[in-house]
Order: sequence, then structure tokens, then C-alpha cells
Amino acid sequence: MTLAASVDGVPMKEAFAAEIAEYLQRQPRQLPSKYLYDALGSALFEAICYLPWYRITRAESALLARHAREIFAGVRQPLTLAELGCGSGEKLALLLEQGEAACGDVHLIDMSLEALDRARHRLRAVRLDTLHTHALGYEDGFRRAVARRRTGMPLMVLFLGSNIGNFDPPAAQALLRGLRAQLCPGDCLLLGTDLAKPERELLMAYDDPLQVTAAFNRNLLRRINDELGGTFDLDAFTHRALWNGADSRVEMHLVSQSRQTVHVPAAALTVTFAAGESIWTESSYKYEADTVRAAGVDVGFRSARQWIDEEARFAVTRFTV
Repeated sequence: MTLAASVDGVPMKEAFAAEIAEYLQRQPRQLPSKYLYDALGSALFEAICYLPWYRITRAESALLARHAREIFAGVRQPLTLAELGCGSGEKLALLLEQGEAACGDVHLIDMSLEALDRARHRLRAVRLDTLHTHALGYEDGFRRAVARRRTGMPLMVLFLGSNIGNFDPPAAQALLRGLRAQLCPGDCLLLGTDLAKPERELLMAYDDPLQVTAAFNRNLLRRINDELGGTFDLDAFTHRALWNGADSRVEMHLVSQSRQTVHVPAAALTVTFAAGESIWTESSYKYEADTVRAAGVDVGFRSARQWIDEEARFAVTRFTV
């Protein structure tokens, strides 16, 4: 199995360097959240999913297990599955095991080679006809999955973990519209979304007492140092999570503790940070159940069925074409 080392023909390292140069020169300074997930970052995120303060993974897994048969009900089988941002593959395996669906091809799409490797090993326990892996971004990987779909076999797209919350509203809508445009009658989208909840609960989930999330966030600076020759002093940046109620999102930042200059040779970049200046590394938008349904209808999905964990405030929604 060959895994891509480029995106649209651009080597991964060059694409990484170009985006780091662009985002660090923005105001406010930013870093693309997709680069949080290298080998170490993916492992740290898996650890975050076990933290008692981060309930997304447990709530979603419980919904998938409890309603697996309903999720597949009304979808013609056998079907093809494509998961965007598959991670370890645990949720997809759980859904297949509990739903007992007849599945043909499965496409796993993730930028992390390590995540794809773990997912492939996990899904060996589930009997599948063909397993494809795509080390690409969501849109590029999905285009490949669509290009390889079998004629007459419905396609179910999975976008779980509230990963859509990492996109601002216009980008999320564009992504949903792009997915819908490539789907055919009989296809569907299974979307996991975290719902709005009390501020204190949200901040504990993104700034945990064990500081695992802080390590996950600062690991991005370590990655820039290792892969692009950066000179970030990890001890000189602290993790901060904040709730932006006006925009209904949790933001993660890395805050410079003093005035300092950082060089990133592979990006031909030199940046001077003021004391207290932050780098915005991730957003996690939170939703209301009805706004999730409306978002699917707005981009052309025909109907929606929704399962909600009211206590954990998490929703899984199936949109059909």
C-alpha cells in the first residue's frame, strides 16, 4: 500500500513550510490546526480522549454503539464507507460491529500516516472486502474515494468527532456543500457535532488539570522545530484556552511569555513576538441541534435524522441525499 507524500503534487514539507510562513504573518498570528496531528500529536490526542473532562469521544462512541442499526436503516446495502479524519478507526469499527452492515469498500482519510496505520490494524478485526487509505486532506481524500466508488453501491461518508468544529462557519458550509456536490441519490453523510454547554465545562475539556492538552498544543512548536529548523523555545510559550461566546467557539492559543524572536529557516521566516502575544492554533465551534440540521438542508441534503446525548450535549446526525 502506497501512501501519498504530497498534496496536489506539492511535497508535504514544502506545503507545511508555506502554510507556517503564511499563518504566522497573519494578525492575529495563527497556525493551521491540521498540523497538530503528527505521530506525537496524534498519540497525545488519543490520550486526551480518555480524560474525564473531554467527553466528546465517549459520548459519540456510545451514540454510535446504541444506534448503529438505526444509523444503517434505510441505506441500501452493501455500501461503501468513507471516513474523513479517521483517527484510530475505533468509532468506524464500533459502528460496523454493532450495526452488522454489509460493507464493500472502506476509505480511510487522514493526514497522519500513523493514524492511518492504527486504523488499518483496528479494522482488520472487521470483515471488509477492500480497505483503502488516503494520506490527504479531507477534500482531496474524499475526491479519491468518490473516484473509486463502485457503480450502484451507495456511499456513506463519516465525519465524526466534531471535526467540522475546527472550521469557521463559512469554511464548514463550503466543506459540507463540496461533500454534497459529489454525492448521489441514496448516499448519506454521518456527522458528529459537539453541542454548546456551560463555559466551565468547555474550558476544562480544553485546558485539563493534567496538562495533556497543553502538551498537545505546544507539540506543534516542537514539530516546527524538528521538521522546519525552527527555534521556538517551548518553555517560553504557555497554553491558553478561552470561550468566545459571541462566535460559539473554544479557542486554543500559545502565549509568548516575553519578547522574543523566532526563526523558521525552511519557511524563510523570522518572527518577533511581543510579551503576551499569542498564536491562535485551533478553534472548536459548538452547535445547537437545530442549527446542525439546518446546515445540512442549506447545502442540499434532503433529510436528517438525529441522535443526541442530552447529558453530554453531543449529536450524531445522518443526512441523506
